[in-house]
Amino acid sequence: MLTKRIIACLDVRGGRVVKGVQFVDIIDAGDPAELAHRHAAAGADEIVLLDITATHEGRQTLLDTVRRTARELFVPFTVGGGVRTASDAEQVFEAGADKISVNSAAVANPRLIEDIGRSFGAQAVVVAIDARRDPEAADPVRAAQVYVQGGRKPTGRRVVEWAREAESRGAGEILLTSMNADGTREGFDCELTAAVSEAVRIPVIASGGAGTVQHFADVFGRGKADAALAASIFHFGISSARRLKEEAPKCLQPYLEYYTGLEKGWQPQP
Repeated sequence: MLTKRIIACLDVRGGRVVKGVQFVDIIDAGDPAELAHRHAAAGADEIVLLDITATHEGRQTLLDTVRRTARELFVPFTVGGGVRTASDAEQVFEAGADKISVNSAAVANPRLIEDIGRSFGAQAVVVAIDARRDPEAADPVRAAQVYVQGGRKPTGRRVVEWAREAESRGAGEILLTSMNADGTREGFDCELTAAVSEAVRIPVIASGGAGTVQHFADVFGRGKADAALAASIFHFGISSARRLKEEAPKCLQPYLEYYTGLEKGWQPQP
């Protein structure tokens, strides 16, 4: 039985954690170092920090923010935003990251995945995919498109196809964000998450839409996700990772019964 992880996400702009709805209507949520340590103490299995404007602004990751956040953080720490080369990745690792998340730069240059993996290992490479459904397509899930530049620019690439290529190039995990669900607190996109989970053999982290414990149970069950990421419900005190771990197994029981004998089950980390 695989362990399901609950991950807290820090979207950082100008050195501050921010949160929006569907990548717009951004509001301030607090200091990244303070929030990272608070969420880790409240049971988060990992912390992800995404410098959401680094690529759009054409600059490197805010290394001082990474260092300050990593200091005395004792759970795995992933950092993304502004990493365009293996050399950029090395600087972020030296600042305290355990894993690197690449998005726009990997779409522009897929060999970046191989370069970072060759230097630091596949387990340290997370390929982030910002995905938007095509409501006019016959199959909106299969037609879901990859967006880059912080969700500003469509690429014409299909999400499932890109996830497969990322895996083939050595990605260790996929971080899949549903732009349609992001910030709504109305539930993860379980159909899209399942489509990607079924297409690859590496872990898939679901992101976008977390609002209740049932949403986590649904994405672990129907969505077949290996981990689920949330931001606003943690930042604004709606719930905590520890509370979700206590409540989720009950909600997930119907899925566990259905998937008896399969590899994807629920086992909260201590």
